[in-house]
Amino acid sequence: MSATNEESKGRIRVLVADDHVTVREGLASMIGRQPDMIVIGAAANGQDCVDRWFQYRPDVTLLDLRMPVLDGIGAIEAIRRNAPAALLIVLTTFANDHDISAAIRAGAKAYLLKDAQREELLDCIRAVHAGETRISPLLVAKLAAEVSGEALTKRELEVLALLARGRSNKNIALRLSISETTVKSHLRSVFNKLRVLSRTEAIAVASRRGLIHL
Repeated sequence: MSATNEESKGRIRVLVADDHVTVREGLASMIGRQPDMIVIGAAANGQDCVDRWFQYRPDVTLLDLRMPVLDGIGAIEAIRRNAPAALLIVLTTFANDHDISAAIRAGAKAYLLKDAQREELLDCIRAVHAGETRISPLLVAKLAAEVSGEALTKRELEVLALLARGRSNKNIALRLSISETTVKSHLRSVFNKLRVLSRTEAIAVASRRGLIHL
């Protein structure tokens, strides 16, 4: 899929990257019906996205986060390493705090969920092309919560991961070769940093933030 210079003249040239062919084709069809936009290329994985970006030099790129070979964050970083002005929009089903902050840190100009309304997506493409940054208020709130929280240490993350697997304090202590008292100390710190009061809350919040994967 590519467009000639004459076809794309005066229109926003868009590259679409998603590992699901139905999503790629659906986006291409929707965008292609807009008088001010044209899809000039499509990619099925992150590395393909990077290669096609440098081949076509699109005005705006829509890309998913979860893709084979190279994920969306890796693709954003690879493109912006040599083209820091690249305009990239994350379009994904994932809305945990970790993914949002990672995408923004990597250089994404917008973060949209795939259940966004058609006009919201099209408006986002136009806004990013015009130099704006777009993140929904809900995602901004999630990002603020993640940024404002104190980071967990490597050991605290290990304790939390075992906790999420249903391990007892004694079992966690044995697996990590530490005392139960130390485990309890780590858990207190985790609860304080995540601002929760129970193990269940800690697991739920950590999962939502992408700190653990259930």
